[in-house]
Amino acid sequence: MTAAFSILGRGRAGRALAAAWTQAGLEVDLCSATAAPKGLVLLAVPDDVVPALAARFPGRCVHLSGSLHLEDVPCAHPLTSFDGTGGDALAPWDGTPLAVTGEVPAFLVGAFVRLGFQPFALDPRQKALYHAVAVLTSAHSATLWLGAAALLAEAGVVLPGRGLLPLVEATLHNVERLGREGRTGPFVRGDAGTIARDAEALPEAWREVFLKLGHL
Repeated sequence: MTAAFSILGRGRAGRALAAAWTQAGLEVDLCSATAAPKGLVLLAVPDDVVPALAARFPGRCVHLSGSLHLEDVPCAHPLTSFDGTGGDALAPWDGTPLAVTGEVPAFLVGAFVRLGFQPFALDPRQKALYHAVAVLTSAHSATLWLGAAALLAEAGVVLPGRGLLPLVEATLHNVERLGREGRTGPFVRGDAGTIARDAEALPEAWREVFLKLGHL
């Protein structure tokens, strides 16, 4: 069977999408960044190398960068996080936004829709803001949760069961249902004494983050 298109790049996104499309019955070729495939090429590579690679496939490539905009090179950015282990090939991507900038071929958009992604048009002038928000939501949030867990571990506090994860999940569930009203904690309640006591218990760098985020 002839591949519908090729994915250039064997990083987390390339591997996850290739596995998911294969399981969905769509034939795709997963290639290294040095390959020279024919037909449409989906560039699943770091942003810094996208311009040079796009120049090798003029008029027949689409990139995945949520931040970078190149004239005459369309983009399809899935607003999700790939784990890189292959375990997300069956991820619940239903309703996950797919930012589309430029003229992405309809059959490629359809391939993403087949996995549950929901496309929307993103103005190139808004890409940097869109991606910065994605970084705040995903990468920075993960840093906060992992850092919080490390603070407890360093203090010798061992949480039973699933640790902080139930709190993470409950918080996201409440925000999904209630928006800003889903927040809780001493900053929402205005508990000045608790805020001061908690801040004092933190290392200086974390104290600053704690107070700044709390007062946003």
